[in-house]
Amino acid sequence: MKRVGFLLKVREDKLDEYKQHHQAVWPEMLDALRRTGWHNYSLFLREDGLLFGYFETPDSFQTALDGMAQEEINARWQAFMAPYFEALGGARPDEMMLELEEVFHLE
Repeated sequence: MKRVGFLLKVREDKLDEYKQHHQAVWPEMLDALRRTGWHNYSLFLREDGLLFGYFETPDSFQTALDGMAQEEINARWQAFMAPYFEALGGARPDEMMLELEEVFHLE
């Protein structure tokens, strides 16, 4: 499994709403994530809106993103969540995920 970490920035005035939506992620979205190889997926949010995401995938980050891009539910979820993020410049949130380089892993 490849471990993937990524960053995004949630708007500070939308933090509470963002967290509420992630307490009730659409079941179809959860199914699509599992189907396209997103395992052990977690999101961590700092009070200033910095979002760190982590998941494991059998392939690559890009393969996982490409798989989700083929899912109709993903397009709806991304459009729904777009107002919660800073600096998207018209892109979808999943197109702006900044992958982090793994520099250490304790096995």
